Amino acid sequence: MGVPDSKKDQHERTVPLISVIVLTYNSAQWLPRCLSSIRTQTIASELEVLVVDNASKDDTVAVARKELEGFNRARVIRNSQNLGFCEGNNVGAREARGKYLFFLNPDAWLEQECLEMLIKEVETAGAKAATPVVLNYEDDSIQEFGYAGFDFFGFPTHAKFRPSVRHIFMASGCALLVERKLFFDIGEFDPELFMYADDWDLCWRVWIMGESVIAVPTARAHHRGAVAVNPQGGTKVLEFRTSDRKRFLANRNGLVVLAKNARDILLVLVLIQLVYLFVESCAISLLLGRLDYLKEAYWKAVREWWRLLPHIAQERKRINSFRRRNDLWFLRFLRLRPNRWFEIQRVLRFGMPKIDRVGTS
Repeated sequence: MGVPDSKKDQHERTVPLISVIVLTYNSAQWLPRCLSSIRTQTIASELEVLVVDNASKDDTVAVARKELEGFNRARVIRNSQNLGFCEGNNVGAREARGKYLFFLNPDAWLEQECLEMLIKEVETAGAKAATPVVLNYEDDSIQEFGYAGFDFFGFPTHAKFRPSVRHIFMASGCALLVERKLFFDIGEFDPELFMYADDWDLCWRVWIMGESVIAVPTARAHHRGAVAVNPQGGTKVLEFRTSDRKRFLANRNGLVVLAKNARDILLVLVLIQLVYLFVESCAISLLLGRLDYLKEAYWKAVREWWRLLPHIAQERKRINSFRRRNDLWFLRFLRLRPNRWFEIQRVLRFGMPKIDRVGTS
Protein backbone atom coordinates (compact mmCIF):
# COMPACT_ATOMS: atom_id res chain seq x y z
CA MET A 1 0.00 0.00 0.00
CA GLY A 2 1.56 3.29 -1.09
CA VAL A 3 2.06 6.33 1.10
CA PRO A 4 -0.28 9.16 0.03
CA ASP A 5 1.74 12.04 -1.36
CA SER A 6 -0.95 14.71 -1.57
CA LYS A 7 -2.23 16.97 1.18
CA LYS A 8 -5.78 16.07 0.19
CA ASP A 9 -5.14 12.34 0.67
CA GLN A 10 -3.68 13.03 4.11
CA HIS A 11 -6.77 15.04 5.05
CA GLU A 12 -9.04 12.18 3.98
CA ARG A 13 -7.14 9.82 6.26
CA THR A 14 -6.95 12.01 9.33
CA VAL A 15 -9.76 14.60 9.40
CA PRO A 16 -13.09 13.58 10.98
CA LEU A 17 -16.36 14.50 9.30
CA ILE A 18 -17.51 18.01 10.21
CA SER A 19 -21.14 19.07 9.83
CA VAL A 20 -21.36 22.76 8.96
CA ILE A 21 -24.77 24.13 9.97
CA VAL A 22 -25.82 27.47 8.49
CA LEU A 23 -29.08 28.80 9.92
CA THR A 24 -30.81 31.30 7.64
CA TYR A 25 -33.62 33.81 7.85
CA ASN A 26 -33.98 36.20 4.91
CA SER A 27 -30.26 35.71 4.29
CA ALA A 28 -30.12 35.61 0.47
CA GLN A 29 -27.83 38.65 0.32
CA TRP A 30 -25.10 37.04 2.42
CA LEU A 31 -25.40 33.35 1.62
CA PRO A 32 -23.34 33.13 -1.61
CA ARG A 33 -20.12 34.32 0.01
CA CYS A 34 -20.74 32.22 3.11
CA LEU A 35 -21.30 28.96 1.22
CA SER A 36 -18.55 29.71 -1.29
CA SER A 37 -16.07 30.01 1.58
CA ILE A 38 -17.15 26.57 2.82
CA ARG A 39 -16.66 25.09 -0.64
CA THR A 40 -13.06 26.37 -0.79
CA GLN A 41 -11.97 25.01 2.60
CA THR A 42 -8.78 22.96 2.49
CA ILE A 43 -10.73 20.07 4.03
CA ALA A 44 -13.89 20.57 1.95
CA SER A 45 -14.01 16.85 1.12
CA GLU A 46 -14.58 16.11 4.82
CA LEU A 47 -17.49 18.51 5.26
CA GLU A 48 -21.23 18.00 5.41
CA VAL A 49 -23.21 21.20 4.82
CA LEU A 50 -26.70 21.71 6.23
CA VAL A 51 -28.54 24.93 5.47
CA VAL A 52 -31.50 25.23 7.84
CA ASP A 53 -33.99 27.90 6.81
CA ASN A 54 -36.30 29.50 9.38
CA ALA A 55 -39.19 30.22 6.98
CA SER A 56 -37.48 33.01 5.04
CA LYS A 57 -39.68 35.35 3.01
CA ASP A 58 -37.01 36.14 0.41
CA ASP A 59 -35.29 33.75 -2.02
CA THR A 60 -32.85 32.35 0.55
CA VAL A 61 -33.83 28.73 -0.13
CA ALA A 62 -33.37 29.08 -3.90
CA VAL A 63 -29.99 30.74 -3.39
CA ALA A 64 -28.92 28.00 -0.97
CA ARG A 65 -29.87 25.22 -3.37
CA LYS A 66 -27.99 26.87 -6.20
CA GLU A 67 -24.86 27.48 -4.12
CA LEU A 68 -24.86 23.92 -2.76
CA GLU A 69 -24.78 22.31 -6.20
CA GLY A 70 -21.68 20.15 -6.47
CA PHE A 71 -21.23 19.57 -2.74
CA ASN A 72 -20.77 15.87 -1.93
CA ARG A 73 -22.81 16.11 1.26
CA ALA A 74 -25.30 18.98 1.37
CA ARG A 75 -28.94 19.51 2.28
CA VAL A 76 -31.42 22.32 2.66
CA ILE A 77 -33.84 21.89 5.56
CA ARG A 78 -36.92 24.12 5.61
CA ASN A 79 -38.68 24.89 8.88
CA SER A 80 -42.36 25.80 8.62
CA GLN A 81 -41.89 28.75 10.98
CA ASN A 82 -39.13 30.86 12.49
CA LEU A 83 -37.89 28.69 15.35
CA GLY A 84 -35.20 31.14 16.39
CA PHE A 85 -31.45 30.65 16.55
CA CYS A 86 -31.52 27.97 19.24
CA GLU A 87 -34.14 25.52 18.01
CA GLY A 88 -33.30 26.23 14.37
CA ASN A 89 -29.72 25.11 14.95
CA ASN A 90 -30.93 22.16 17.02
CA VAL A 91 -32.91 20.98 13.98
CA GLY A 92 -29.72 20.99 11.92
CA ALA A 93 -27.70 19.27 14.65
CA ARG A 94 -30.22 16.42 14.87
CA GLU A 95 -29.84 15.78 11.15
CA ALA A 96 -26.04 16.05 11.18
CA ARG A 97 -23.75 13.02 10.93
CA GLY A 98 -20.35 14.55 11.64
CA LYS A 99 -18.16 14.00 14.68
CA TYR A 100 -18.11 17.78 15.04
CA LEU A 101 -20.77 20.43 14.51
CA PHE A 102 -19.74 23.84 13.21
CA PHE A 103 -22.42 26.52 13.60
CA LEU A 104 -21.83 29.36 11.15
CA ASN A 105 -23.87 32.52 10.70
CA PRO A 106 -24.93 33.25 7.11
CA ASP A 107 -23.42 36.75 7.33
CA ALA A 108 -19.99 35.24 7.97
CA TRP A 109 -17.35 33.72 5.72
CA LEU A 110 -14.27 31.60 6.38
CA GLU A 111 -10.69 31.88 5.21
CA GLN A 112 -9.48 28.74 3.44
CA GLU A 113 -7.72 26.99 6.33
CA CYS A 114 -10.19 27.98 9.04
CA LEU A 115 -11.79 24.59 9.66
CA GLU A 116 -8.53 22.69 9.19
CA MET A 117 -6.85 24.83 11.86
CA LEU A 118 -9.81 24.50 14.23
CA ILE A 119 -9.88 20.71 14.02
CA LYS A 120 -6.12 20.43 14.31
CA GLU A 121 -5.99 22.49 17.51
CA VAL A 122 -9.11 20.94 19.06
CA GLU A 123 -7.76 17.43 18.66
CA THR A 124 -4.26 18.45 19.78
CA ALA A 125 -5.52 20.27 22.89
CA GLY A 126 -8.20 17.72 23.73
CA ALA A 127 -10.83 20.48 23.78
CA LYS A 128 -14.45 19.82 22.85
CA ALA A 129 -15.43 23.30 21.61
CA ALA A 130 -13.63 26.09 19.80
CA THR A 131 -13.95 29.38 17.95
CA PRO A 132 -11.75 31.05 15.34
CA VAL A 133 -10.62 34.64 15.65
CA VAL A 134 -13.57 36.63 14.28
CA LEU A 135 -12.61 39.53 12.01
CA ASN A 136 -14.78 42.22 10.50
CA TYR A 137 -16.53 41.31 7.27
CA GLU A 138 -14.47 43.38 4.83
CA ASP A 139 -11.09 43.67 6.51
CA ASP A 140 -8.73 42.03 9.01
CA SER A 141 -9.58 44.16 12.03
CA ILE A 142 -10.52 41.97 14.98
CA GLN A 143 -14.18 41.83 15.96
CA GLU A 144 -13.73 39.31 18.76
CA PHE A 145 -11.61 36.42 20.01
CA GLY A 146 -14.19 34.78 22.20
CA TYR A 147 -14.90 35.81 25.79
CA ALA A 148 -12.31 35.41 28.53
CA GLY A 149 -14.71 35.24 31.46
CA PHE A 150 -17.37 37.30 33.21
CA ASP A 151 -17.36 40.51 35.25
CA PHE A 152 -18.78 41.37 38.68
CA PHE A 153 -22.13 42.16 37.07
CA GLY A 154 -22.32 38.71 35.49
CA PHE A 155 -21.73 39.84 31.89
CA PRO A 156 -19.24 37.99 29.63
CA THR A 157 -16.01 39.92 29.01
CA HIS A 158 -14.16 40.02 25.70
CA ALA A 159 -10.91 38.08 25.40
CA LYS A 160 -7.80 39.86 24.17
CA PHE A 161 -6.26 38.47 21.01
CA ARG A 162 -3.22 36.26 21.50
CA PRO A 163 -1.10 34.68 18.76
CA SER A 164 -1.36 31.29 20.47
CA VAL A 165 -4.27 29.00 21.33
CA ARG A 166 -5.94 30.00 24.59
CA HIS A 167 -8.70 28.68 26.81
CA ILE A 168 -11.73 30.96 26.95
CA PHE A 169 -14.95 30.93 28.94
CA MET A 170 -17.15 31.34 25.91
CA ALA A 171 -16.84 31.00 22.13
CA SER A 172 -18.55 33.25 19.61
CA GLY A 173 -21.86 31.83 18.40
CA CYS A 174 -21.31 33.18 14.88
CA ALA A 175 -18.62 30.54 14.27
CA LEU A 176 -18.72 27.81 16.92
CA LEU A 177 -17.30 24.30 16.73
CA VAL A 178 -18.44 21.66 19.23
CA GLU A 179 -18.20 17.90 19.40
CA ARG A 180 -21.54 16.46 18.35
CA LYS A 181 -21.79 13.88 21.17
CA LEU A 182 -21.05 16.51 23.80
CA PHE A 183 -23.59 18.89 22.25
CA PHE A 184 -26.35 16.37 22.90
CA ASP A 185 -24.96 15.20 26.26
CA ILE A 186 -25.27 18.73 27.68
CA GLY A 187 -28.72 19.35 26.20
CA GLU A 188 -28.34 21.25 22.90
CA PHE A 189 -29.19 24.95 22.64
CA ASP A 190 -31.99 26.01 24.98
CA PRO A 191 -35.07 26.77 22.79
CA GLU A 192 -36.51 29.05 25.49
CA LEU A 193 -33.73 31.56 24.78
CA PHE A 194 -34.81 31.85 21.12
CA MET A 195 -31.69 33.89 20.29
CA TYR A 196 -28.88 35.80 22.06
CA ALA A 197 -26.77 34.48 24.98
CA ASP A 198 -27.17 30.98 23.50
CA ASP A 199 -23.39 30.64 22.98
CA TRP A 200 -22.77 31.75 26.57
CA ASP A 201 -25.23 29.18 27.87
CA LEU A 202 -23.83 26.33 25.77
CA CYS A 203 -20.17 27.02 26.54
CA TRP A 204 -20.80 27.34 30.26
CA ARG A 205 -22.34 23.86 30.16
CA VAL A 206 -19.31 22.56 28.24
CA TRP A 207 -17.12 23.69 31.14
CA ILE A 208 -19.57 22.37 33.74
CA MET A 209 -19.35 18.96 32.06
CA GLY A 210 -15.59 18.99 32.70
CA GLU A 211 -14.56 19.81 29.14
CA SER A 212 -12.94 22.95 27.71
CA VAL A 213 -13.36 25.69 25.10
CA ILE A 214 -10.49 27.21 23.12
CA ALA A 215 -9.90 30.13 20.76
CA VAL A 216 -7.67 29.42 17.75
CA PRO A 217 -5.85 32.44 16.26
CA THR A 218 -4.70 30.60 13.12
CA ALA A 219 -8.34 29.91 12.22
CA ARG A 220 -9.90 33.04 10.75
CA ALA A 221 -13.54 33.92 10.12
CA HIS A 222 -15.12 37.20 9.02
CA HIS A 223 -18.48 38.38 10.36
CA ARG A 224 -20.77 41.27 9.56
CA GLY A 225 -22.76 41.22 12.80
CA ALA A 226 -26.33 42.34 13.28
CA VAL A 227 -25.43 45.55 15.09
CA ALA A 228 -22.87 46.75 12.57
CA VAL A 229 -24.43 48.81 9.81
CA ASN A 230 -23.67 51.49 7.26
CA PRO A 231 -26.62 53.80 6.53
CA GLN A 232 -25.14 54.53 3.08
CA GLY A 233 -24.90 50.83 2.21
CA GLY A 234 -21.97 48.43 2.27
CA THR A 235 -20.62 46.62 5.29
CA LYS A 236 -18.05 48.99 6.76
CA VAL A 237 -19.25 49.99 10.21
CA LEU A 238 -20.31 53.62 10.51
CA GLU A 239 -22.81 53.29 13.33
CA PHE A 240 -24.32 50.72 15.66
CA ARG A 241 -27.96 49.80 15.84
CA THR A 242 -30.06 47.82 18.25
CA SER A 243 -33.76 47.38 18.90
CA ASP A 244 -36.24 47.09 21.73
CA ARG A 245 -36.59 43.37 21.02
CA LYS A 246 -32.87 42.68 20.87
CA ARG A 247 -32.29 44.43 24.19
CA PHE A 248 -35.24 42.57 25.68
CA LEU A 249 -33.85 39.19 24.60
CA ALA A 250 -30.29 40.01 25.67
CA ASN A 251 -31.41 41.27 29.10
CA ARG A 252 -33.81 38.40 29.75
CA ASN A 253 -31.46 35.70 28.51
CA GLY A 254 -28.53 36.96 30.54
CA LEU A 255 -30.59 36.48 33.68
CA VAL A 256 -31.78 33.06 32.52
CA VAL A 257 -28.25 31.82 31.75
CA LEU A 258 -26.93 32.96 35.13
CA ALA A 259 -29.81 31.41 37.05
CA LYS A 260 -29.51 28.13 35.13
CA ASN A 261 -25.79 27.53 35.31
CA ALA A 262 -24.60 29.09 38.59
CA ARG A 263 -24.80 26.52 41.36
CA ASP A 264 -24.54 28.50 44.61
CA ILE A 265 -22.18 31.41 45.28
CA LEU A 266 -22.37 32.73 41.71
CA LEU A 267 -26.14 33.06 42.06
CA VAL A 268 -25.43 36.40 43.72
CA LEU A 269 -24.67 37.65 40.20
CA VAL A 270 -28.38 37.33 39.38
CA LEU A 271 -29.25 39.85 42.08
CA ILE A 272 -26.36 42.14 41.10
CA GLN A 273 -27.42 42.03 37.46
CA LEU A 274 -31.03 42.84 38.35
CA VAL A 275 -29.88 45.94 40.24
CA TYR A 276 -27.55 46.91 37.40
CA LEU A 277 -30.29 46.55 34.78
CA PHE A 278 -32.61 48.73 36.85
CA VAL A 279 -30.03 51.53 37.06
CA GLU A 280 -29.04 51.20 33.39
CA SER A 281 -32.64 51.17 32.21
CA CYS A 282 -33.47 54.37 34.06
CA ALA A 283 -30.34 56.14 32.78
CA ILE A 284 -30.78 55.11 29.14
CA SER A 285 -34.50 55.85 29.10
CA LEU A 286 -33.83 59.36 30.42
CA LEU A 287 -31.07 59.92 27.84
CA LEU A 288 -33.31 58.73 25.02
CA GLY A 289 -36.44 60.36 26.39
CA ARG A 290 -38.28 57.09 25.89
CA LEU A 291 -40.13 55.52 28.80
CA ASP A 292 -41.51 52.89 26.43
CA TYR A 293 -37.93 51.65 25.90
CA LEU A 294 -37.62 51.09 29.66
CA LYS A 295 -40.82 49.06 29.55
CA GLU A 296 -40.09 47.00 26.42
CA ALA A 297 -36.36 46.35 26.84
CA TYR A 298 -36.03 46.05 30.63
CA TRP A 299 -39.24 45.63 32.59
CA LYS A 300 -40.54 43.07 30.10
CA ALA A 301 -37.22 41.20 30.31
CA VAL A 302 -37.45 40.84 34.09
CA ARG A 303 -41.11 39.83 33.89
CA GLU A 304 -40.36 37.14 31.29
CA TRP A 305 -37.37 35.91 33.30
CA TRP A 306 -39.69 35.48 36.28
CA ARG A 307 -42.17 33.57 34.09
CA LEU A 308 -39.38 31.18 33.07
CA LEU A 309 -38.41 30.28 36.65
CA PRO A 310 -40.07 26.82 36.42
CA HIS A 311 -38.05 26.09 33.27
CA ILE A 312 -34.92 27.40 34.99
CA ALA A 313 -35.54 25.08 37.95
CA GLN A 314 -35.83 22.08 35.63
CA GLU A 315 -32.67 23.08 33.80
CA ARG A 316 -30.75 23.51 37.06
CA LYS A 317 -31.68 19.98 38.09
CA ARG A 318 -30.63 18.57 34.72
CA ILE A 319 -27.35 20.53 34.61
CA ASN A 320 -26.42 19.58 38.17
CA SER A 321 -26.89 15.91 37.22
CA PHE A 322 -23.77 16.09 35.01
CA ARG A 323 -21.91 18.86 36.87
CA ARG A 324 -18.22 18.19 37.42
CA ARG A 325 -17.16 21.75 38.33
CA ASN A 326 -18.56 23.91 41.10
CA ASP A 327 -18.81 27.70 41.37
CA LEU A 328 -15.51 28.02 43.23
CA TRP A 329 -13.75 26.49 40.22
CA PHE A 330 -15.40 29.06 37.91
CA LEU A 331 -14.04 32.00 39.91
CA ARG A 332 -10.90 31.71 37.75
CA PHE A 333 -12.98 33.30 34.97
CA LEU A 334 -13.92 36.36 37.03
CA ARG A 335 -12.53 39.54 35.44
CA LEU A 336 -12.03 43.00 36.97
CA ARG A 337 -12.72 45.02 33.82
CA PRO A 338 -16.49 45.32 33.35
CA ASN A 339 -18.06 44.22 30.10
CA ARG A 340 -19.83 47.56 29.87
CA TRP A 341 -16.44 49.28 29.39
CA PHE A 342 -16.48 47.82 25.89
CA GLU A 343 -19.96 49.28 25.39
CA ILE A 344 -18.78 52.69 26.60
CA GLN A 345 -15.85 52.61 24.15
CA ARG A 346 -18.25 51.81 21.33
CA VAL A 347 -20.52 54.71 22.27
CA LEU A 348 -17.54 57.08 22.38
CA ARG A 349 -16.50 55.94 18.91
CA PHE A 350 -19.84 55.69 17.12
CA GLY A 351 -22.23 57.63 19.36
CA MET A 352 -25.38 56.33 21.04
CA PRO A 353 -26.78 53.29 19.21
CA LYS A 354 -29.75 53.87 16.94
CA ILE A 355 -32.66 52.02 18.48
CA ASP A 356 -35.37 50.53 16.27
CA ARG A 357 -38.75 50.05 17.88
CA VAL A 358 -39.30 46.72 16.14
CA GLY A 359 -37.12 43.89 14.82
CA THR A 360 -34.16 41.95 16.16
CA SER A 361 -31.24 43.68 14.47
